[in-house]
Amino acid sequence: MKENIPYIRVGTIYYKLIERPQISGDSAITLAKWSREIIVQDHGKKYIYDVPKYDGFCCIPNHLVYKKTIGNFYNMYKEIPIQPSISKVSIEDIPYSISFLHHIFRKQIDLGLDYLKILLEKPIQVLPILFLVSKERATGKTTFLKWLKEIFGLNMTYIKGDSFNSQFNSDWASMLLIAIDEVFFDRKEITERLKYLSTTNKDKLENKGKDREEIDFFGKFILCSNNEDNFIQIDENEIRFWVLKINPIKSENTEYLENLKNEIPLFLKFLIDRPFFSPKKTRMWFESSDIKTKALQKLVFKNGNKLESKMVELLYEFFESSEDQEINVVPQDILNMINRMFKQTYYTRNEVRNVLKNKWKLEPQKNGLAYIRYDIDYSGHFCQNNSVGRYFNISRNFIFEKYVDLLN
Repeated sequence: MKENIPYIRVGTIYYKLIERPQISGDSAITLAKWSREIIVQDHGKKYIYDVPKYDGFCCIPNHLVYKKTIGNFYNMYKEIPIQPSISKVSIEDIPYSISFLHHIFRKQIDLGLDYLKILLEKPIQVLPILFLVSKERATGKTTFLKWLKEIFGLNMTYIKGDSFNSQFNSDWASMLLIAIDEVFFDRKEITERLKYLSTTNKDKLENKGKDREEIDFFGKFILCSNNEDNFIQIDENEIRFWVLKINPIKSENTEYLENLKNEIPLFLKFLIDRPFFSPKKTRMWFESSDIKTKALQKLVFKNGNKLESKMVELLYEFFESSEDQEINVVPQDILNMINRMFKQTYYTRNEVRNVLKNKWKLEPQKNGLAYIRYDIDYSGHFCQNNSVGRYFNISRNFIFEKYVDLLN
């Protein structure tokens, strides 16, 4: 009889298990507080004695050997909605899944399959923060999130960037996957919080009107953005970010998500039987060099190296407006021209010199020599005069290569 009772008591509080209809046509079971008096009124006094009783809640993720009751605690983690197939699966049986993952991860597909296998088999394992970025539309970023939602069900949630900024986190703190769409984090402290949560195993659950409660945290973040250049503050030596540039899908298939969904039982079985391509190397499983991408390098360059970016743009404009194959400059020359081209900035000569010497590996002349000094006049044109200094020599080809890196 107990199996059919849609109520539970946790501690001294009663809950009803409600099947909430979803827009997809499916239903999701959620808990709603229910009064003892209403249960007695609806079902009789004896009914209350058969309601399952628990000492408290817990949240223990396990997709392959799921348990709703652990000890005398009610497990708030949800069973995945689609179970793996029991039959043997080959890669030819899941063409849509493999083709789609090739599109998302490209040359890193083996690492992408490892990432999904870890989510399925080792849900408490720390993983890199996954970023899907593209300025273009119809790339499959949203389809990827929807597909993961079909696989992991109510253990994945979507939130907006402002929800992540909020101090209240009860709607996502116990989730396996937290997807943040159209993200733009312009404050360093938000990045630091994201980095902290990506590696911690504890967090404080905060709900309106309730005391903070420490909980186990095993959430993995997936962020999507249409801004490829500066949607988040990032350091030059960042190792937690896996940034993927997603290209547009060449041929549109309106049933693609449905095709992916139909393959989920076979795909999960394929993941289970497939050995790991990469063994565990770090606390985030992968080496930072394994997940380094051009998209990450571009983000670092645009975000963490704004001075260098401005220097490249300035010198590219110079070479585009002249036939010169090289330019001689001292740090103050570049600083003067940057301040005219980009209005007033707050960089220093030492910062300019640091880019020239430490990043570009250029050396100044050993002695002060005569050279042609360039500046920008009030009409925005490059002008020149004679000067003396320990100048750096910069070639046209060097700057053009830097500019290509900046664009790509």
